[in-house]
Amino acid sequence: MNVPHRSTTAHRKRIITRTVLGLALVALPATAYAADSPEQTTTQHRMAAEATGLDNPAKKEIAMELVSSAENSSLDWKGQYKYIEDIGDGRGYTAGIIGFCSGTGDMLDLVQRYTDRVPDNTLAGYLPALRRVNGTDSHSGLGSGFVSAWKSAAKDPAFQTAQNDERDRVYFDPAVSQGKKDGVGVLGQFAYYDAIVMHGDGDDNTSFGAIRKRALAKAKPPAQGGDEVKYLNAFLDARVWAMKQEEAHSDTSRVDTEQRVFLNKKNLNLSPPLDWKVYGDPYHIG
Repeated sequence: MNVPHRSTTAHRKRIITRTVLGLALVALPATAYAADSPEQTTTQHRMAAEATGLDNPAKKEIAMELVSSAENSSLDWKGQYKYIEDIGDGRGYTAGIIGFCSGTGDMLDLVQRYTDRVPDNTLAGYLPALRRVNGTDSHSGLGSGFVSAWKSAAKDPAFQTAQNDERDRVYFDPAVSQGKKDGVGVLGQFAYYDAIVMHGDGDDNTSFGAIRKRALAKAKPPAQGGDEVKYLNAFLDARVWAMKQEEAHSDTSRVDTEQRVFLNKKNLNLSPPLDWKVYGDPYHIG
């Protein structure tokens, strides 16, 4: 599915430090919902344990916190299920852990997935309105009632799981898959993920695919015999160019003082401790 250009959520500024105590103490992402069988859950846990890239549970937790530092000015990404507001970027409401937007289709897909699983939920009645406003910044049929319903639904573990699953289906899994095909490690896969979160994977010249194509014109990825650091620098250069094409994304610190910092240190595995800044605010994962 082609996803339109992404939004950056409002920046609620905080200075925060967190320590990664190891895989055993890092919460696994919720990819199963209540109806999953024990066999399915066991299989998911086995696959997670075998993951060697950004999909490794400990690395995925870091990725979620890095994105949250830029999207929500907080490392507490799980605290964002209830987040919703119109930030005035022309995409309607922006909400949830990854900034699902009422104007770009991914919020509609999310609410539909949730309703398929839990038909009698507080958001189900807003599906017709979400279909009507898709592609616009309109609040028609939504408004304060929808905002309240979103915050109420965010208390439901099934809605939280639906957010996790849509994040993975649309953004995380495609980014990690392409990163592995290109032969880049954890940092490269994260760079892909952060790009697809902001820019989507549509057809315009600032989409993730266009950014990657621009990078490939400058350097070969490891899968083609290229140098990983050189290729990732080319990718980040292309990402910065894409960000500067839109005023809402013109602050490139999530690349300049985050991803580029890790790359300059050749921390291609995103191994803690990690220190970075976004919008001038410092963050630390130890």
